[in-house]
Amino acid sequence: QVRLAELGGGLVQPGEPLELACTATGSISAFGHMRWFYEAPGKEREQVAFIAASGASGYADSVKGRFTISRDTAKNSLYLQMDSLKPEDSGLYYCNIDLISRGSWGTYWGQGSQVTVSS
Repeated sequence: QVRLAELGGGLVQPGEPLELACTATGSISAFGHMRWFYEAPGKEREQVAFIAASGASGYADSVKGRFTISRDTAKNSLYLQMDSLKPEDSGLYYCNIDLISRGSWGTYWGQGSQVTVSS
């Protein structure tokens, strides 16, 4: 079975960087689009970054110019480099990946990484 494991959350001060990583394990034959979602306390989960199978990427206005999404399919991994972090970036971050496992497309979620930006 497929599992997405996230690493890299933590506590940082405003202005500092942090990188999240998401690694997929299991029976995987191909990857499609990949995304990072953000969930603030008490609010709905929202997409903040997207990277297509082609490598094209897009960002929510709130993170544009500060966050960078990347992928390394050779390592079955997705990354989110977060620079110039702000207190309002605090919350849970989830990776979300489309992939083929055992002949079928599916969408999978990571377990979530807590990011706290505070002085």
